[in-house]
Amino acid sequence: QVQLVESGGGLVQAGGSLRLSCAASGSIFSINTMGWYRQAPGKQRELVADITSGGIANYADSVKGRFTIFRVNAKNTVWLQMNSLKPEDTAVYYCGAPIQARGSAYYTSTWGQGTQVTVSS
Repeated sequence: QVQLVESGGGLVQAGGSLRLSCAASGSIFSINTMGWYRQAPGKQRELVADITSGGIANYADSVKGRFTIFRVNAKNTVWLQMNSLKPEDTAVYYCGAPIQARGSAYYTSTWGQGTQVTVSS
């Protein structure tokens, strides 16, 4: 069974940094664009950043210049480096990616369990 497992969340003061990681495991043939999303209480899930298998990154305007996404394809892992954190960055952060399992002809949308990031003022 293919799954995504996140780690690295926690509590940090405003202006601080955190690094999230997300590792895919299982019988994997291919992973398409990997992304980080977040959902704050009472709000919809939103894209924070994503990165193609070729390394092209895309960021939400609210995090540009503060967050960096990077991945290592050989490790099936994506990271999100978050600097200059603000209280409005507080949310549950999810990793998501379309993953093609070995023996499958299709990509399946796959999500991690989420990790809480809390930024205090």
